[in-house]
Amino acid sequence: MTEYRAHFDATVEFVNGGSLKAEGFRLDLPRPDVDETEVGRLFVQHLGLALVGDVHVRDLRIVAEQHRGSRGMEQADSAAAGTSARRVIDLSHRIRAGMITYPGLPAPWIAPHLTREASRSVYAPGTEFAMDVITMLGNTGTYLDSPYHRYAEGGDLASLDLETLVDLRAEVLHVTDSSQRGVPASVFFDRDVRGAAVLVHTGWDRHFGSPEYAKGAPFLATDAVEYLVEQGAALVGIDSLNIDDTEAGGERPAHSGLLAAGIHVVEHLTNLGSLPARGARFTAAPPAVEGFGTFPVRAFAIVWP
Repeated sequence: MTEYRAHFDATVEFVNGGSLKAEGFRLDLPRPDVDETEVGRLFVQHLGLALVGDVHVRDLRIVAEQHRGSRGMEQADSAAAGTSARRVIDLSHRIRAGMITYPGLPAPWIAPHLTREASRSVYAPGTEFAMDVITMLGNTGTYLDSPYHRYAEGGDLASLDLETLVDLRAEVLHVTDSSQRGVPASVFFDRDVRGAAVLVHTGWDRHFGSPEYAKGAPFLATDAVEYLVEQGAALVGIDSLNIDDTEAGGERPAHSGLLAAGIHVVEHLTNLGSLPARGARFTAAPPAVEGFGTFPVRAFAIVWP
């Protein structure tokens, strides 16, 4: 379903004096056929302004563009959810023999343990099975990091509570047009991230499997990590090479801060552009492997378009 946003300049005058001016502002719209008056109302709702007098909207353009999570759109989104069938959106890269997830790390190896042909001598006539062996690093494809990945005393995959992995409210941050690599804390200020899966859509997954994937990748800035920990996010995911800046040396402030707080990390997500900014439900559950810190997940979201 096509989504729309308004691009405009605006001036807000307050009944108790003073004014606010905006240039080149962008705002989610419930539909394309809106006028300056309705855009002004949505603008005031989005900013949470009080004691507003007059609102003047200028140079209004309506553009077909993905929603970014403007406040004031929740009722429209809820109405759509109540009248549409749900969709399940796959957010994981497929795993195959020889694939490269993170340049420099080993690729998975897949081989048969029991072929279908060999199984025919083991089972009854007409009955055959295939049994295969896969050898791979935990950091393969789309995977989840548990605290044990970073800290020897941290909880391993088997210790994770499914309540923190399944059917989480998703807050999706679409930052594909960001002018900086590090995603700052300020991007999250208008979101309720407590107990949520915070998914950062950078669009970097378009480079997955290519040399470009490892160069100049987006990451989570240190102040964003501190903010998400303070606000109590349940899980943080990104569709990039790493949630940390791997080109800044060996320190890993995002992994260190999030995993120390018991916040799960999911890296190498894909297809986040198919999710709305709000309203999706996210799941990413690894197998319960004892003494293991990282493992691939079949991450997915349920949405009501």
